[in-house]
Amino acid sequence: MAEVLEGDGHGAVHSETVRVAIPPRGRWRAWLDRRIPAQRCIRLNRGNIFIFPSLAGFAFLGLIALLVLAAINYQNSMVFGLAFLLASTFVLTIGHTYRNLAGLEIEAAGVRPVFAGEHAEFALLLRRTSRVTYHALWLGFPGGIPQNVDLDGEKEARVRIPALARQRGWFDPGRLRLQTHWPLGLFRAWTWLDLDQTALVYPKPRPVGPPRRAALASEGGEELLSEGNDDFVGLRPYRPGDALKHMAWKNFAREGELMVKEYAGHADRRLWLDWDAVPGLDEEARLSVLTGWVLDCAAQRDAYGLRLPGVEISPAAGEEHRARLLRTLALFGREQGERS
Repeated sequence: MAEVLEGDGHGAVHSETVRVAIPPRGRWRAWLDRRIPAQRCIRLNRGNIFIFPSLAGFAFLGLIALLVLAAINYQNSMVFGLAFLLASTFVLTIGHTYRNLAGLEIEAAGVRPVFAGEHAEFALLLRRTSRVTYHALWLGFPGGIPQNVDLDGEKEARVRIPALARQRGWFDPGRLRLQTHWPLGLFRAWTWLDLDQTALVYPKPRPVGPPRRAALASEGGEELLSEGNDDFVGLRPYRPGDALKHMAWKNFAREGELMVKEYAGHADRRLWLDWDAVPGLDEEARLSVLTGWVLDCAAQRDAYGLRLPGVEISPAAGEEHRARLLRTLALFGREQGERS
């Protein structure tokens, strides 16, 4: 609902209230956010558990109604007794199905970063807070494959719920649905949980070959260039065109084989993974190429840095540096704030 102010051309201002329609799905989500707010650890109770007869439960009620009609029609006390027995079973099942969720504690246990196109696995910790055991619990995100969990002998259980991460950045899979039909399948008890977990999704790596190394020499480099003239590094077989001043004459006199002395200078093993090194591609394609280069350099244990528009990270090595660069690529142009 919003208030609109309008002028009548004579200095007077009139207010008019306009009602903005909220879609039913939006109203449902808003109500759910108020009823079950996001939190890292939640304990289930009557305030956040919903229960309703299942299809089997409605069929069971139909059977009871038919038995009652048949008992009235034929005045058969045995059929009355059977109908009342089934009705009492139906009512008692409500409490057992509710109790199979009540008191259960669910806690977020973290999620590892993944690459776009992979399944992010959200870890959950299910914990019993009393002697009550829990059976046939199904957990899953909308559109995903639910996982089955039982808490019988153990006090807690760890489970990973997969969700497909399609795009880079922060991935929120939505609310988690926890439900059960135990013990007879006549009722479904369920809840929708928001455990305030998001997964960091890196760009999908795109293999295009290794990046070119820096051309500038460095005294602290580790790689040797064969065309250098600084340090002697060994002998190699003679090739036509080699300079005579590099011939190993003493080795020729001793072993009778022409060898050439090889010298080398130090080169810089540091790499700059530059945004401008992959022109002609759109933003997502460039990020995918840079991600592939980060993985290649990390596997070779090289020192490498990253240059993006407005971002420059100095060359370094190690797992922390790799994670920092992948995070930067994942959040480039998007939210940069810390998330769980």
